[in-house]
Amino acid sequence: MNPADFTTAWDHPTTRLAWLRHMCMNVVGLIGWAGGWIVLLGISTYTPNWVVLVFMPYFIYGFYRVYIQFKYFRPALHMLRILRTYPWQVLHGVPNGLTERSEVVGSQFGWFEFPNPAHPDQQLPLVFGEHMRTEWWSRRMAPRAKPKLKAQIEVVWFAGDPRFIGLIAAPTASGQAPRRLQVLHQQMSAEGGRHFSDWGATPEDIERGRRVGIYPA
Repeated sequence: MNPADFTTAWDHPTTRLAWLRHMCMNVVGLIGWAGGWIVLLGISTYTPNWVVLVFMPYFIYGFYRVYIQFKYFRPALHMLRILRTYPWQVLHGVPNGLTERSEVVGSQFGWFEFPNPAHPDQQLPLVFGEHMRTEWWSRRMAPRAKPKLKAQIEVVWFAGDPRFIGLIAAPTASGQAPRRLQVLHQQMSAEGGRHFSDWGATPEDIERGRRVGIYPA
């Protein structure tokens, strides 16, 4: 079952399961951290004061983790919009790196280069705009990463348009399902008044970008 044969990535059955698992883990994590915080708070009200001091590291870190868990939901919903708009592409040997690109503005925690759909000889970088959950990818993108690790991202699945935004995933060992879903952002500088149409984006391309929350000029 070739994922690239489906009209959109969301039509691919194992992709839907992968996203649902991703969302379920977000929910479980939120409930777990918040629930643990509440349980320990309840216990501390019926125990000596020194017990509160024992629990204090969890109270502080648990509060932080609940905040972080909430931040996972927005990217997950963004993933859903991308999956429902673009089909999967199965790509081999996609250039990538952890160095900062001078033409990219804002935060960047690693990049992948994809060909411009309108001009295949032009490579456009998409970046991890946030560091959340990028550790798995960065370990394999590192220049000194072991060949065994690098081999795990030799083939990647990509849904999106590198002129706007994209979603990258690594295939499972069987090659039948995606894993490690991660949103990539287009953050190249627009100095000089460049418009997305300069990259060959058609009105149809721009409309698809709007469906996933991009409002290109």
